[in-house]
Amino acid sequence: MLKPALRAATLARRRELTAQQVGAHSLELQRRFLALPEFQRAAVLALYAPIHHEVETEGVASEALSAGKTLLYPAVEGDDIRFRRVAAVSELVPGRFGIPEPTGAPCSPCDADLIVVPGVAFDVFGRRIGYGKGYYDRSLHLLEGSGKLVAFCYDFQLFEAIVGEPHDVTMDLIVTELRVVRVNKNIG
Repeated sequence: MLKPALRAATLARRRELTAQQVGAHSLELQRRFLALPEFQRAAVLALYAPIHHEVETEGVASEALSAGKTLLYPAVEGDDIRFRRVAAVSELVPGRFGIPEPTGAPCSPCDADLIVVPGVAFDVFGRRIGYGKGYYDRSLHLLEGSGKLVAFCYDFQLFEAIVGEPHDVTMDLIVTELRVVRVNKNIG
């Protein structure tokens, strides 16, 4: 399936999720992620603020802050994403596209031990299809293969293989409500 058709079909399926399904799947996925050694070792964690039935992240944020980890969120600036530190999820304010964003001083994505990335579709090789604007691709391309890039998605968003493009950033680890896929075998 071509990228635009796969994006449209997967987004349509995600929109069909009920609030109860989003909550239950997100809870299981976050529980699975919090048990990973990568999360336990991470001192600096970057998350996203979910929109349009994306996997929720607030449980991870709460656990990270309780454990004394530094928490970063992305903010869109021009054609790029800048990660900024937050002390609480309540600090996020509506930004570009209506997505909650931080307002603090920027931090380099290189400073993060793990960066949790949203997306529309992924495959077991770590390829990612986003929303088509390229913000994460441009901001994170240099971190590919570093062991830092983690995808959160529902299991139906994870395919055996999708057609990627050279500019698409590749994930190291993919977490769904049903499984963990270690794309980069050097982490864990």
